[in-house]
Amino acid sequence: MALSSSPSTAAKGVVVPVPVLVLSASAAAIFLFFLLSSLSSSSSSICFCPAPTTGGTGGAAGTTGEPEVSGRFGERISPTAEDVKWVKDQIEENGLHMQDNVLRKGINPRTRAQQLEDLIQFKGISHYEGEESNNHTALACPGELLVEEHHSNYGEPWAGGRDVFEFLADSVHLSPDARVLEIGCGTLRVGLHFIRYLYPGHFHCLERDDLSLMAAFRYELPSQGLLHKRPVIVKGEDMDFRKFGSGMYDLIYASAVFLHMPDNLVWLGLERLANKLKPYEGQIFVSHNIKFCSRLGGEECTKRLNKLGLEYIGKHTHDSLLFNHYEIWFEFKRTKA
Repeated sequence: MALSSSPSTAAKGVVVPVPVLVLSASAAAIFLFFLLSSLSSSSSSICFCPAPTTGGTGGAAGTTGEPEVSGRFGERISPTAEDVKWVKDQIEENGLHMQDNVLRKGINPRTRAQQLEDLIQFKGISHYEGEESNNHTALACPGELLVEEHHSNYGEPWAGGRDVFEFLADSVHLSPDARVLEIGCGTLRVGLHFIRYLYPGHFHCLERDDLSLMAAFRYELPSQGLLHKRPVIVKGEDMDFRKFGSGMYDLIYASAVFLHMPDNLVWLGLERLANKLKPYEGQIFVSHNIKFCSRLGGEECTKRLNKLGLEYIGKHTHDSLLFNHYEIWFEFKRTKA
């Protein structure tokens, strides 16, 4: 008797109505969805990236304070002894030797003048003719710039621009968010490297020469893929910096510029520049010589500098990486607010 049960009781213990089953499955699915969403959102909030660093010298890996727009995070500026050894090892391992640059299969050495003549006469291997010739080039560049004649305007190899950048950037512990002003940037032999490294709009330049500015805007910036960096390059002279606004600079430099100016114009420029340097941090570097100062005599020069809130820090030299050459630089710093 204890084992007996009515049919109605047994049926109720086994059969689950279909609507109840569907409802239960739906509830389980909804619960699972919210559970997975919760786990996903919590895991996405956990960062497994390298911990951010502060400061930023620009001269060693992993030391910049913000992600670098133009390159790798913490990009190193100057090559190391290991970098130089690697290059020498590659040359040795491949059995390479410098050869005369003469005509051989696939190579037709040409001077810049010959390149320009070929460009004018033949227009390149493949080109458009007639009405189509002007419809396919968004920023047509003069042939003189295309064959890089302006690279020979400096009296020394174009590669020297990289040497100057590395020296200045390392000297001031440059970070990508710094603001830099070059007086007389020419065709951007040095400026290109600053523009590539700095955040957009952080490189400024005052230049007076039309041809140099055309080379910068119509060839160097487009060919180097740097148009998006929007450098502020202004045509002007007489040390007139009004078009640059009231922003403050971390670094101001003049490479082989002041020695071509009369002393009174250099001092006028320094007076205007001193107020554009960040107090206690901003630095000015002048290359080659500072005769505008030495001609006054040491004591008088110091007085004039102090009156401007500037202090002479010292003389520096740096060697070129690629050719037998060194440059002399003189450093000044703003000492007053």
